[in-house]
Amino acid sequence: MQLQLNLKPEVASGIYSNLVLISHSHSDFVLDFSAVLPGLPKPEVEARVIMAPEHVKRLLGALQENIYKYEREFGEIDLGEGQPGVVLPFGKGTPEA
Repeated sequence: MQLQLNLKPEVASGIYSNLVLISHSHSDFVLDFSAVLPGLPKPEVEARVIMAPEHVKRLLGALQENIYKYEREFGEIDLGEGQPGVVLPFGKGTPEA
């Protein structure tokens, strides 16, 4: 199945995010995207995405597949040693956010 999307000019440039806060209820996941940058006292939420759990799980699978493809082409993504807030590999230990 091929899907065509309309991309509005005001959305096309995207936003930069190096922080996402994730919360959830029984029926929804809420992803708040922000950027922590030097000189900015308090990060503001730049975008909020609300998704059903089933769609979040599909997103997780799509991200895993694309990270695999990226690393196959460009090499392993280095997260550095002991970075706070790094999520552990899936199925190992207790994740942090």
